[in-house]
Amino acid sequence: MKSLSRHESEILRLVALRGSCSIADLATQLGVSDETVRRHIRPLVDRGQVDKVHGGIVMPDRLREAPLERRMTENREAKESIAAAVADRVEDGDSLIMDTGSTTAYVALALSRKAGLKIVTNSTTIARTLVRQKSNRVYLVGGEVGGDQLATFGQEAIEFVSRFNVRHAILSIGGINANGELLDFDLDEAEFSRAVIRRAETITIAADHTKFSRKALVKVCDVSDIDRFVTNQEPPEAFRDFLDRYDASLVVTERENSPESSNSD
Repeated sequence: MKSLSRHESEILRLVALRGSCSIADLATQLGVSDETVRRHIRPLVDRGQVDKVHGGIVMPDRLREAPLERRMTENREAKESIAAAVADRVEDGDSLIMDTGSTTAYVALALSRKAGLKIVTNSTTIARTLVRQKSNRVYLVGGEVGGDQLATFGQEAIEFVSRFNVRHAILSIGGINANGELLDFDLDEAEFSRAVIRRAETITIAADHTKFSRKALVKVCDVSDIDRFVTNQEPPEAFRDFLDRYDASLVVTERENSPESSNSD
């Protein structure tokens, strides 16, 4: 695929951040004419990276993440098995940062049997689940609350998590590309996850098998940035090679007796 021009990259960044942008707004942001914006939009539309609507562009439906409530019903058994495996690797009294997501919401439910946890999260759903255990301490990240995710994002959220040092970061993702890059759908979510990765001793990604066939727009991190990948089915061989190369452990919950691979913990 032809590399993106500077204007094309900025257009993608803005529409990923906002979900939709008008031609006039893009022209103002880029400091160019409406016609220049339209010229740079055409190849993005042709490649399916944005959809054209009257007066502007939007993210394609396939690159938009479904609202949290609906995603909680998708692949439920897989997410529950992943959540149980993640929770098994957390001890009473541990400290964690967890991001928003349907899989991490199931992890929070699985962690309900633990005690004395110290949890930092930007998810109101996860905070509500774990605060019910009276021995836990829950820190809800501040910032603007997004309606679909029921979570906080933005610079305030990033500054808040920068105050903590924890044992575990437990993160969700939206997709994985052929280069082994872990992706998300939203720029704010990806930036929050990157900030979290810098604050934890052990980075765990919790993702069901559908993430290997899903495209998402924004890079979160590389396999080299994580310590453990937990999923419900064997990943593609190419991704296993990435895990081996960077000595990241793999947990596959649907294996018989759920043993870990040769690069296990």
